[in-house]
Amino acid sequence: MNKLVIAILFAITCQSFSTIQAQQFKVGLKGGINKTSGGQITGNDSGLPAQYTSDTFDAVGEIGYHGGGWVQVNFGKFFIRPEVVYSNLESTFEFQNYNSLYNIKELSVPVLVGYNVYGPLDLYVGAAYKNIIDVTLFGLENASGTNEPPGIVVQDTPFSAQIGAKAEFGIIGVDVRYDYALSSKEVQSVDFANGGVFGINRATINDQRLNQIIVSLTLKLWDSENKGKRRRGGSCYF
Repeated sequence: MNKLVIAILFAITCQSFSTIQAQQFKVGLKGGINKTSGGQITGNDSGLPAQYTSDTFDAVGEIGYHGGGWVQVNFGKFFIRPEVVYSNLESTFEFQNYNSLYNIKELSVPVLVGYNVYGPLDLYVGAAYKNIIDVTLFGLENASGTNEPPGIVVQDTPFSAQIGAKAEFGIIGVDVRYDYALSSKEVQSVDFANGGVFGINRATINDQRLNQIIVSLTLKLWDSENKGKRRRGGSCYF
């Protein structure tokens, strides 16, 4: 599915550029860090010894990383900017005896619409399609009896909303944005193996969603304003 979304975005961008030749067209890379927030788990009171808690724990956001590429087409002071980004998200549940790492790996395709406020400063909003590659919560018991890790439903809607600001200084740029999950809460029951180690046995995931503050450095690889690097004879410059 994510390949289809990428192909559609690529086609739209190329068509836009071929029909409005006078507009500026940029291509680049990006990478940086992301800080998560969100996530909640409650222990279930199942009549087991007191070593198993029934408290509620909110995830503590950790620093993850991301990397990808972007294309930007300017229309005067407005622009459209599709991206493809791989992200590694991490949060920690600090249970009473032992911590559990909550890790999500995802491929996202943001499509942003922005406006140049002044000089190098741009503001933008948009939506991102999210494809979950892998998700783990350290310590979960595999109730199915197979070697496959227990599944956690991260999202029921594969989209998030993004808002942010960026600035370019030559070929280098800085981008800061907030990514808010548009999925609803998915209440899920889970079991922790060796529950006495963590201090939690059976539990309920009240909220599996992770929001992010994303800070990126960007590198502009190509710009249509540089006439010497423009490829002739084609409608899309790749």
